[in-house]
Amino acid sequence: MAKEKSVYTCSECGGTSPKWLGKCPSCNAWNTLIESVPQPESLVKNRFASLAKTAEVAVLADIEASDFERTPTGHGELDRVLGGGIVEGGVVLIGGDPGIGKSTLLLQALDSLQRSGKKTLYVTGEESGAQVALRSRRLGLEGSQVRVLAEIQLEKILATLADQQPDVAVIDSIQTVYSDQLTSAPGSVAQVRECAAHLTRAAKASGVCIVLVGHVTKEGALAGPRVLEHMVDTVLYFEGDTHSQFRLVRAIKNRFGAVNEMGVFAMTERGLKGVSNPSAIFLSQHAEPVPGSCVMVTLEGTRPLLVEIQALVDSGGPSPRRLSVGLDKDRLAMLLAVLHRHAGVACMDQDVFINAVGGVRIGEPAADLAVMLAITSSLRGKPLPKGFIAFGEVGLAGEVRPAPRGQERLKEASKLGFTMAVVPKANAPKKPIEGMTIHAVERVEEAMNLVRGLG
Repeated sequence: MAKEKSVYTCSECGGTSPKWLGKCPSCNAWNTLIESVPQPESLVKNRFASLAKTAEVAVLADIEASDFERTPTGHGELDRVLGGGIVEGGVVLIGGDPGIGKSTLLLQALDSLQRSGKKTLYVTGEESGAQVALRSRRLGLEGSQVRVLAEIQLEKILATLADQQPDVAVIDSIQTVYSDQLTSAPGSVAQVRECAAHLTRAAKASGVCIVLVGHVTKEGALAGPRVLEHMVDTVLYFEGDTHSQFRLVRAIKNRFGAVNEMGVFAMTERGLKGVSNPSAIFLSQHAEPVPGSCVMVTLEGTRPLLVEIQALVDSGGPSPRRLSVGLDKDRLAMLLAVLHRHAGVACMDQDVFINAVGGVRIGEPAADLAVMLAITSSLRGKPLPKGFIAFGEVGLAGEVRPAPRGQERLKEASKLGFTMAVVPKANAPKKPIEGMTIHAVERVEEAMNLVRGLG
């Protein structure tokens, strides 16, 4: 069969050109021509026929809805971010830095699924079959029956999927796969988009769950076109320092479950193991309370986590520095202004350094109160009481606003032995929590005066 010649289509006006040009000949826009394959008329008419059967127009209330059946992967932390397990016909995209553990985790998950009776297929485009087998032996997966295919040509991968009919297939990675229908190199925008689209259609048509491994840019975003994230059902990000044993997996998008869920893993000699008590990672082990340390309870999806916020306030020069690790730097500047204006704590001539222990990134504003208390503690040189926690959002007017699901945060802290809490007044529980003293505040100055009295 003769190979179709590529054409270049403008993303702005839809015009075409037989060769690539810097400027579109139709609308004169620069760098908008993208390689594509011209489809015969018969194929254009039925291009998306495999996605779904033709259906009649129906009223939403009359459509019978059923929940998706989930298959656990054998790794509780991975199931958490997936929403309970893999879904038939689902497409998952997982990205992360090189060497973070993506291939290791997926190989472990496939082995668990295979041992539970599922048919699995691992397609590797970056390693040989021997390298994958060597890794499986290092992970202790002796006698694993996971089938491996070392291939990067899309057409051969699709043929293998149709022949083997696995329940779960991993493509490692989507940037190495190429189609003969395009002349551009593997990893280009056109190749990644076209290959991902074909694999997605294959998953929906056959019911196989496909997991795509994606590369990331130096900024940490998934490489390739943004449409790649729109095509798939679930997007997971692998985070963590390669020099640390702990890894975090976050769900950024999930059509079958809650977003912003987080799974915590520890890298061991036998691969990645789920961490049952992740709060212990984010809490430093101090024999006695130290100045500049305040513990807060943050929410990662549905999971409350205790994280230690550390602050160091030191004499600065004419241009004091503001450095924040794990928290928003701009929000730190705002909190320092509120602290000065409403609580009388001045840091204009001081260097202020903030760190969230364990490498966790906190994006919610409920960390405001803990940050301000840690800064005040460091500036005064006096530690906060032992077993102390705090959380709450702080506004520019100095008010302390409630944090969502405050009851769950307090109960999690109580389970881990914390006995004293400063929380927004709206988060004060109606029934007392056994073993915990709770101080409810409405203003920043109330919290500061309370802490001074406790110290």
